[in-house]
Formats: sequence, C-alpha cells, structure tokens
Amino acid sequence: MSATALRVAFAGTPEFAAVALDAILAAGHTVPLVLTQPDRPAGRGMKLQASPVKQLAQQHGIAVAQPHSLRLDGKYPDEAAAAREALQAAHADVMVVAAYGLILPQWTLSLPRQGCLNIHGSLLPRWRGAAPIHRAIEAGDAETGITIMQMDAGLDTGDMLLITREAIGADDTTAALHDRLAALGGRCIVQALAQAAAGTLQATPQPAEGVNYAHKIEKAEAAIDWHLPATEIERRVRAFDPFPGTTFTVHTAPGKDKDEVVKLWRASVVPASGQPGEVLRAEGDTLVVACGEQALALHTLQRPGGKRVAAREFLQSCTLPASLA
Repeated sequence: MSATALRVAFAGTPEFAAVALDAILAAGHTVPLVLTQPDRPAGRGMKLQASPVKQLAQQHGIAVAQPHSLRLDGKYPDEAAAAREALQAAHADVMVVAAYGLILPQWTLSLPRQGCLNIHGSLLPRWRGAAPIHRAIEAGDAETGITIMQMDAGLDTGDMLLITREAIGADDTTAALHDRLAALGGRCIVQALAQAAAGTLQATPQPAEGVNYAHKIEKAEAAIDWHLPATEIERRVRAFDPFPGTTFTVHTAPGKDKDEVVKLWRASVVPASGQPGEVLRAEGDTLVVACGEQALALHTLQRPGGKRVAAREFLQSCTLPASLA
C-alpha cells in the first residue's frame, strides 16, 4: 500500500454510496470491510435483494457486515457486537459513510483512527437530514452540492471538511441531480482522503444560522394541492421524480369506472388563471390546469398500470372532468 493510501472502512447502502465506494477503490485505497443494510425484498417476486453497495463489495471480494442496528444496547445486540468486532479487526484508518441508513453510535464514530467522514448531498447546514436532494429542488434552491463532514453524535452537525457546489437546473429532477451528486461525491471523498493521508484536511464548524431539516419524503406528500402556486407544484413534480411521484385524482361520473389516481411526471408553468384545479384546456397535445397562482401545463403523465406518456396520448385515453380539485 502506498504512503498516500488509507485503510478505509465503508458504510453505505444505495447507488449513491456505491458510486463513492467505487471511486475509493479506484483511487487505490484498501477497503477491508463494508457495512450495509440487510438484504430487502424487491421486485415483483419480492425476492431478497442485496444493496448496490453489497453487490459492489462482493465483486471486489470485500468482507460485508449487515447488522440491523449498531446499538449494543438495542434490539439486535449480537449483530451490533459482531459488527464492532469486524470493524475492530479491520484496523481502519478512517470510515467513510454515505447514505448508510443506520444511526452510528459513539463507539463507531470513535473507533477508526481518523473517525468517520460523511458524504452529504447538500451544502451544510442548508439541508440536514434524510432527503436533501429532494428538498433542495422542492424549495427552489439555485444550487446544492456535496459536503464532506467529520461525523459527530448529532444529525449532520459535524465540522465541514470539504465543500463543492453544483448548480440546480430549471428542469432538474431528483433522479438527474442525484446522479450528478453521486459522481461529485465520489470525486470529493477521494480528494478528502488524499488530504487526510497528507495531514492537510482542515475542519470548519458549521454556521449556526441557516439550518433546515430535509425530512424523509412521505407518500402522503404526493397528492397535488391545486390551490398552491403553479411554481411550487412544478418544483414538487421534479423533486418527487422518481419517488414517490406527484399525483392527482380524476373523479369519474356516477355509474362510470372508479376514480383514477394519475401520476404527473413533467409540467411547466404557464400564464393563465382560473379556479384551482379547473381544466382550462384539454385538446390535442395541450393540457392546462389552473392553480392558486397561474396555471400548469401537464406534459408527461401515467395512468394506473400504464407507462409514462405525453399529454396527447393521455388525453386520447382519458376523459377529464371540468375540474381536478
């Protein structure tokens, strides 16, 4: 191992984390142990599926631990104790954490010689918490980025080690921004590890002002409130792509088929007005719905069990009432 390489334990679960692990390995660091969430049922057959991080670790022959919890006094003390033994045996210089999904107790934070570094998908302290990419788009932020943070016992409260900014485009979805930030996170953590190996990594405390919490996205947030301004609804459409999507209900006439919950995947703001939820135009390839302020042109929609289609195809297959409210 070269003088600039470190022994890096890694904790992460989804694709965002797998991109970072791949970058760490490509940079020549030794990864003796990976922690990731237990396999989960997925797909139509609901078969157990390994996380993207576990799949990558197995491709590289890296030992994997999958405890349900790391709390020694919690519901799974044996799993936590086994994970601690594995981490102790790994003799890691540092642990990198990216979208792991479990709370790290103090014993975990203190065990590696240089502690735990977190790859956080926002410009701290603007968005702490579980869904910083979604919430940045939903709020209409002009930029976001990656913060490499020295983890402490708080929720994303540790000192900042490295910050890199990324513009949010006017048509960015969470899916698109996620992929750019995942790649950026990989580059940033490699840079931070190089500085850590050289002893030049410097910490800056987070400002006390400007703290927001990016709460986890709930399915209940998907339903569109047409009383909101069109700009807010349009941002939410992009923020909730690919999950959970934004939805509206098409109420059918009595005696007809049951109501349908339609997903809206792409829309744009147009200078029109009417009662919130009023269908202002529904012909050809144009579908416009009034909002609390201005109106929304609906471009890409999806009926239950169907695929995403343009407004023209949607209108050919669905008769809309005068109002969606």
